[in-house]
Amino acid sequence: MRAAVATRHIVGSWFLVLFLAHPAASQESVPAAPEAARFIEGVSGSSQPDRSMLESIDAAGYEAVIDLRGADEDRGIDERDAVEGLGMTYISLPILGAGDISYDNANELDRLLARFEKPVLVHCGSGNRAGALLALRAKLNGADNDAAVEAGRRTGLTELEDVVRQRLNER
Repeated sequence: MRAAVATRHIVGSWFLVLFLAHPAASQESVPAAPEAARFIEGVSGSSQPDRSMLESIDAAGYEAVIDLRGADEDRGIDERDAVEGLGMTYISLPILGAGDISYDNANELDRLLARFEKPVLVHCGSGNRAGALLALRAKLNGADNDAAVEAGRRTGLTELEDVVRQRLNER
């Protein structure tokens, strides 16, 4: 189990590093649903960042990190301290599982994101909860269901896609 989580973290970290290093190339490499991009502009979804990743996003001009992990989830670092030590804003918005993938929480995330003009990193352990909540946020902001799911996938949505589709069909 730990090996799978570590692998997802490494893959997620490398994806974000490559995305930050070559934003134009990363946008061109995902041709499906260009409509989705406008709903996640200025927002990146990720797995748990380490200190090196936080330094990379700070250098890339990110303004804030929104942590969706619960208080009892191990981060490997004192994330608040690391983020604030780099001069970025740290916000905790615990999303503990599928039951917390809701329009209420997507509204709260949208409210938090509206505070920032520069890019923001939204993360959980694997990126899945981040992508799920960002998909619902896209729907709240006018995306059709396909664009909302694609926005979620671009920001980490994987195993929670069925939950997201159920929520999308509620509206």
